[in-house]
Amino acid sequence: MRISTKGRYGLTIMIELAKHFGEGPVPLRKIASENDLSEAYLEQLVSPLRNSGLVKSVRGAHGGYKLSKPPHLISAGDVIRVLEGPIQPVEGIENEAPPQRELWSRIRDAVKTVLDTTTIEDLAKYSDASSDDGYMYYI
Repeated sequence: MRISTKGRYGLTIMIELAKHFGEGPVPLRKIASENDLSEAYLEQLVSPLRNSGLVKSVRGAHGGYKLSKPPHLISAGDVIRVLEGPIQPVEGIENEAPPQRELWSRIRDAVKTVLDTTTIEDLAKYSDASSDDGYMYYI
């Protein structure tokens, strides 16, 4: 399964919002500048996240976006499904021979399990655990 920039940058938005959970809305321009991303592209990604109820928008001079619920209640799978669609390593799995179908099903289930048991809070904590040598070490 390949995750596109939509899924990757969508997770970036959600992780940044998790880091500031309870502090008020975060402007997309701040997320874009801190992560060297296009604000216009992030605007395109935040719309489906808002429509799905994962984030809320706040208008005004001090507006921006915030998570609609605590980050421990939002999984990476929630975000990926909104931005990438269903989690499938192979299309047309029903047309495969039984041995291949079993393999693809196991891969799909393993990916779903990882995505659904990893919360946005987990990812926000991991991003704060970077080492002094510039590399990220995951727990």
